[in-house]
Amino acid sequence: MKKLLLALLTVGASAGAASAQVEIGLKLSPSITNLRTESPSALSFQNESSKLTIGGGLIVDYFFGQNYAFGTGLQLVGKGGTISYFDQASSQRYEQKIGIQYLEVPVTVKLFTNDVATDTKLYFQLGGTLGGAIAGRIDGNKRYTDPAATSLGETKALDHVIIPEAAVLLGFGAEYQLGQSTKVLAGISYRRGLLNIDNYFEDERGFSDVTLKNSEFALDLGIKF
Repeated sequence: MKKLLLALLTVGASAGAASAQVEIGLKLSPSITNLRTESPSALSFQNESSKLTIGGGLIVDYFFGQNYAFGTGLQLVGKGGTISYFDQASSQRYEQKIGIQYLEVPVTVKLFTNDVATDTKLYFQLGGTLGGAIAGRIDGNKRYTDPAATSLGETKALDHVIIPEAAVLLGFGAEYQLGQSTKVLAGISYRRGLLNIDNYFEDERGFSDVTLKNSEFALDLGIKF
């Protein structure tokens, strides 16, 4: 009996190792990002315009079934946008063009179809991303002097946002098999930020109930080896 159990465990482990497959590649993602705003009506925070950015990085797909994979990697992405708000002290409206760079790790599941055409599969990606801000600019500069609060002096743009970032990720695309282990992919994805990234308006300006959250639509172009 012991020998039989050992044999079954050995076969099972061998089958699991054989079915497991890791695909690694690189991705480039031009994207359109903006900041979702929420505030009391007196402050009237608004999203004024979107921001065009380019991100990219490493793709890692770990297959635990023929058509199922755990999708992760390490990616550098840009987020932000232009917002405006009403300053009651000066009775003026001000704009800020905010740009933030993040390092992100996707934590997703990828679901693949069977071939819909010769060597071509569709995929659906569901999950989220975890990351942190590594650089920031306001109005194109790494340092910022608030025209509505010059008494605060010059501040670092990166200090205007919190470091951690988390988002829901939804994606859809297609993969084409070029060779035995080479695939190219193209798709679209949406990241909806979950965290209020504001670290300035409430803490430094004394505004209450101000919320800024990231949103991103990306075109994903990549190759896996």
